This record gives sequence, structure tokens and C-alpha cells, in this order.
Amino acid sequence: MGQPTDSFGEDAVTSWDVAGFEELYASVGEDLDQVPWARMGPNPTLVEWLDTRPAPPGRALVIACGLGDDAEELARRGHRVTAFDLSETAIGWCRKRFPQSDVDYQVADLLDPPAQWAGAFDLVVELYTIQSLPLGTRPQAVAAVAAPVAAGGALFVRCFARPDDAPVDVRPWPVSRAELGWFTGEGLTEVSLAEDVTESGTRFFVGVYRR
Repeated sequence: MGQPTDSFGEDAVTSWDVAGFEELYASVGEDLDQVPWARMGPNPTLVEWLDTRPAPPGRALVIACGLGDDAEELARRGHRVTAFDLSETAIGWCRKRFPQSDVDYQVADLLDPPAQWAGAFDLVVELYTIQSLPLGTRPQAVAAVAAPVAAGGALFVRCFARPDDAPVDVRPWPVSRAELGWFTGEGLTEVSLAEDVTESGTRFFVGVYRR
């Protein structure tokens, strides 16, 4: 497998516009290196945050889980994990890569999730999903990401960052502080929001919210 980068193939990510999620996963066959956002390991920023998080493990939800590495990391730490993706092929790969996993992998749509997920999770992890959806769906996406967070639960978010007044004309469409502020309108409290800049100059927001 190729070496992961925190930008997960920024140049290649425009292929989403042509192939779509399911088509892209299905088109690569056994060569998972061709999935632009696949890192074949858990996100380092998530791991760093989990290492410093004092709360005991509980029920966790991983949004748009891709090939499953973040979900498996949470399960390794004792969380009872549900992880979903819109792509049936991606979920098939999760089950194939981790055949002994305790993670409940499901095919689901963030914008039309199972009703029983509402308020059901102590931890929700969202990595790079909101930015990949059409701008017109962003308020709905923020609401859908917030909805599964239980009372007292936490939401961890990482996304490409942009200034509030910057144009968004290239996919993935970076997220502004103002848009992340919509989480407070969904009943969450901002615990922290930091901006991270990689060596290549790519800017990210890392946010933690609590209900």
C-alpha cells in the first residue's frame, strides 16, 4: 500500500466529480492505493485526540467510514462502533479487510440516516465528509452529523478550512468557521476549534463539540 498523507490525495479527489463514490470504489478492483482518500491507517489527528481524551469508551459512530481504519481504531480502544458509508463496495472492503471485527459496518446515507441513530452515540467522528457534499446540502449535512450525538456525547470533526469570505469553487469545498458554527444551532457546544496547516500548506479545521 502507498504511504498515507493527511491531504489524502488532494489532486486526485476531483475524480469524485466524474465517477462518484461507489463507482470509484468499484473501479479500482484490488488496488486500494487508487482510492484517493484511503490512508490504510487511522487518521493521526483523531488518534492524537483519542490519546488525550479522558472519557471512557462508549457507543461510537464513524460517518462515511471509507475502508474502515478509523472505525477499527475506535473498536481497538473499547468503543462499540457503528460505521457507515454510502458506498456498498467500501463497506464490503471493510468487512474483507477486518473479517474478525466487532464493528457494525452498514451501508447508509448521511442525509437519510436510520431514525434509531438520533441521539444514540457517545462519540461521533466526521472526517472530510461535509466538505465533499454539494454546497446546497451543507446545512442539512451539519444537522445530520450533529443528530446522532447523545446527551453528554462528543463530536470530532476534521475538514479542509477556508476563510468565511473565500470562494468555494473547487471540490472538495473547504468549510468555514461560520459553517462549523452551525453545529451550535443543532444543540451542540463548541469545546475547541483549531486550525492546522500541513507542510504543504493545506489548511484544516479540527473541531470538538459536545451536547
